[in-house]
Amino acid sequence: MKMYIMPDPERTMGLSTAQLRQTFLIQDLFTPGQIALNYCDVDRTIVGSAVPRGKEALTLGTADELRAEFFLQRRELGVLNIGGKGTVTADGQNFEMDSLDCLYVGRGVKEVRFSGEGAAYYLVSYPAHATYPTTQAKKANAAAVPLGSEATANKRTIYKYIHAEGIKSCQLVMGFTQLETGSVWNTMPAHTHARRSEIYLYFNIKPDVRVMHFMGAPQETRHLVVADRQVVISPSWSIHAGCGTSNYTFCWAMGGENQAFDDMDAVKVAELK
Repeated sequence: MKMYIMPDPERTMGLSTAQLRQTFLIQDLFTPGQIALNYCDVDRTIVGSAVPRGKEALTLGTADELRAEFFLQRRELGVLNIGGKGTVTADGQNFEMDSLDCLYVGRGVKEVRFSGEGAAYYLVSYPAHATYPTTQAKKANAAAVPLGSEATANKRTIYKYIHAEGIKSCQLVMGFTQLETGSVWNTMPAHTHARRSEIYLYFNIKPDVRVMHFMGAPQETRHLVVADRQVVISPSWSIHAGCGTSNYTFCWAMGGENQAFDDMDAVKVAELK
């Protein structure tokens, strides 16, 4: 696994554009025929993907970095399918996954397999101290929360899957947000949450479209230019917001001390620098 070690706010201030991208941006995640895994030291997050090719299934194996007999021996896993139809198998139980369906896989599951030509599975994993049942959530049954307006160019719908009132987990919180046509802003006013880190996967972005992801300490903001299916790692001290050259979709996942979705320290727009 590739390792990502997060710097503190002071060191981040001195990073070049290339260094910022190397440190906070996962660029080439979805490779056909492969499972890719990246390990971040903040909250011991693992971010990955599984992209089956043909009829052959991909099996999620352990890694030397985990010092575990199998991947989920001491972990939990969230899976979001951002591609076509497929199947995820957890210890012999099959879950049919349409586009934007989610699956939570609990600690102790020994074998996880991914199949389906055209499917593209996004994976987020955190350490788990207890076992919760493997549970699927279909997009049609997700808790959908409309927010924003056309006037502020942030009309969007938040779909919550793994959270305190939804699929139960140890610390993983996961869902996605879809922006309407003509809306480009997400998570503005921005915020931080010192008790949780957050991961953003931007997807459904056309080849000629980019999202400007804003990060950094509120008084020392920076930005990353993000393309389709790229991931931003956001440590607890950093804001996380974005503005695209067109509308887009992004998956948000969090882990840390609590699962309170509204536990955030808001930063007024006028206070950002």
